[in-house]
Amino acid sequence: MHVKEAMNPHADVINCEHTVQEAAQKMLRGDYGSLPVERDDKMVGMITDRDIVIRVVAQGLDPAKTKVETCMTEGISYCYDDDDLAVVGQEMITGKIRRLPVINRKKRLVGMLSLGDIANKGQNKNLSHDILSHVSH
Repeated sequence: MHVKEAMNPHADVINCEHTVQEAAQKMLRGDYGSLPVERDDKMVGMITDRDIVIRVVAQGLDPAKTKVETCMTEGISYCYDDDDLAVVGQEMITGKIRRLPVINRKKRLVGMLSLGDIANKGQNKNLSHDILSHVSH
């Protein structure tokens, strides 16, 4: 089974120069827990709802003035839409990655893959068990 068969085809990005408030609003509209962050049409990091809470709200920063690049996690892991789902799932478990941007071979964002997607849509019962065990810890 390939990643494209399990991924969520709805994905969005946010520019690193946008505000955290804009990121949170985009997350709300799309029901996302994270967004890839781009600079000059390249993914350079991720911002999660947890990043916003811990690195902005808890620090007393103003989300309307704080730029995404201030609180994002730099660097990004991703997978290709034609990668083997079981291999990617194991890599996500090993790397403790809950959500992964999915790109095509032209390096364009085409979706997002979560551990939940793999557990729900994947056909490998052992992998699903490993994922559920990982998420519950």
